[in-house]
Amino acid sequence: MSDPIKLLIVDDHPVVRDGLSSMFARDPEFTVVGEAADGAEAMRLAEALGPDVILMDLRMAGMDGVTAIGELTRRGVPARVLVLTTYDTDSHVLPAIEAGAIGYLLKDAPRDELLRAVRSAARGEVALSPSVAARLMSRLRTPAPSTGPLSQRELEVLRLVAAGNTNREAAARLFITEATVKTHLLNIYAKLDVNDRAAAVAEGYNRGLLAAPERP
Repeated sequence: MSDPIKLLIVDDHPVVRDGLSSMFARDPEFTVVGEAADGAEAMRLAEALGPDVILMDLRMAGMDGVTAIGELTRRGVPARVLVLTTYDTDSHVLPAIEAGAIGYLLKDAPRDELLRAVRSAARGEVALSPSVAARLMSRLRTPAPSTGPLSQRELEVLRLVAAGNTNREAAARLFITEATVKTHLLNIYAKLDVNDRAAAVAEGYNRGLLAAPERP
């Protein structure tokens, strides 16, 4: 029998934390190793307790969830973060995913769906609620206009690609996930009106977004 999945529950409402803890306590497949009321406490406990999965709310007093997720990613904390919140708008979903969350669920998710999502997150697999998955797919199918300027992060990704970095290497250098790098590349392709990495780099030089390589 494999070891139980270690959980850290982060929410600023004690009733929510108690309810989640009780739910997971009934299943021997999981063990709750700690609870936190804000992002700062979550970071301290994540480093001290070594959870496999962190259930993270977004809007909390003190340090918010997105900031905490980004800081956990930057520090290289190996725990997978699964967002559990009541908000599914672009302004909440996209920053959380870009910060490094591996999944995003809504608090009205059925118990079985939540358990499956935690198992998936523990395996390193993406876990999204249906509404969030649909929203992300819609964003990918409706790329930004090709005339729009590249964001600072997109420029950083393009420069790393031009320097020969793989998606994984670029993700490690920028402290973001490989999936986030791929999302940035899709946006870059759309904005530069190209279809692949090589064409994006060539167009980057053509538009002056990349400094021409120095000649020996």
